[in-house]
Amino acid sequence: MGIQINNFTKTFGDTTVIDDLNLEIGSGEMIALLGPSGCGKSTTLFAISGIHKIDSGSIIFAGKDVTKLPPQERNVGVIFQSYALYPHMTVEENIGFPLMIRKESKAEIKRKVTDIAKLVRIDNLLHRKPAELSGGQQQRVSLARAIVREPDVLLLDEPLANLDAKLRLEMRSEIRRIQQKTGITAVLVTHDQVEAMSMCDRIAIMNGGKIVQVDTPSEMYTNPVNEFVAGFLGNPPISFISGEIIHDCFINNEDGISLPLVKGYRDNQAVKVGLRPEHVTLCTKENSCNENKAIVCFIENQGRENLYDLKLPDGNIIRTIQPVRDDLSLGDTVHWAIQAKHILIFDQQGGRLNETPTTLRKAG
Repeated sequence: MGIQINNFTKTFGDTTVIDDLNLEIGSGEMIALLGPSGCGKSTTLFAISGIHKIDSGSIIFAGKDVTKLPPQERNVGVIFQSYALYPHMTVEENIGFPLMIRKESKAEIKRKVTDIAKLVRIDNLLHRKPAELSGGQQQRVSLARAIVREPDVLLLDEPLANLDAKLRLEMRSEIRRIQQKTGITAVLVTHDQVEAMSMCDRIAIMNGGKIVQVDTPSEMYTNPVNEFVAGFLGNPPISFISGEIIHDCFINNEDGISLPLVKGYRDNQAVKVGLRPEHVTLCTKENSCNENKAIVCFIENQGRENLYDLKLPDGNIIRTIQPVRDDLSLGDTVHWAIQAKHILIFDQQGGRLNETPTTLRKAG
């Protein structure tokens, strides 16, 4: 079931939290609302569910205006950061509770609970109480309870925030598997870029109550519309260096940087370049690949590879990811380079510059 959010505005007192937001979500799609704390992503989710009334605009489910409908009439399943399970009930009773409220027959409830428990792989836990379950198991129960009622839309508000790293990885793939298997339209709210990029078909990145860009994870990472998006996506994060364009090169005299650019940018304009760690290559002085120099100031071993922080002459830091090397130590001088096609270029206001100098990318 497709969802349309049209000109959605929400205020709390004198504070405008959402300002004229528009978003279209395809039927069967899983989309992430991604952004920093306070950007309005949970407010948007609660408006879709009906928990928050909107001040202006409309919310459409499959062509039907549900703007004024209460939550119980929208057929929406919600999973919160807290599992919100009833401690005195068994897993089976927790999952079946929404069906009991609907006054479905005991036999039908039993059948549906058994089926959904198998789908989320907790059919061996049906007689336990929540206190007897791990965090990951409780989240599976919460997921089963949300989808057993066959909602048209599944809303997930930071569902993995309370899990440890291993369980988060497991539940990311599990929630995505179930969403794809059921074909349900899903909206995920998260501030975790890894969750958004690994679980969802598209990402709507938000800042200050507005959607900055909507795109697939790979396209958003490769072609961010502005400096904010480029800086929000990527781990290790992107590095930014200020300078100017001179004769198809990026120049920063303070750090002694000269980087060839793709041709087509206006000459003598102040810009900021973004350098992602996986695209920065380096070599030792004896095998120099470029005249750009830096000093290795930090090394982080990540198992199969190392993260190197490189300090430039004027104090700026850039990062590079390299296979583990025995020939690099703290304090070593290295030469580094990056291919022109991998350099992201932004104007002084943070907008992304195209290769055509007069054109700025627009937010999706």
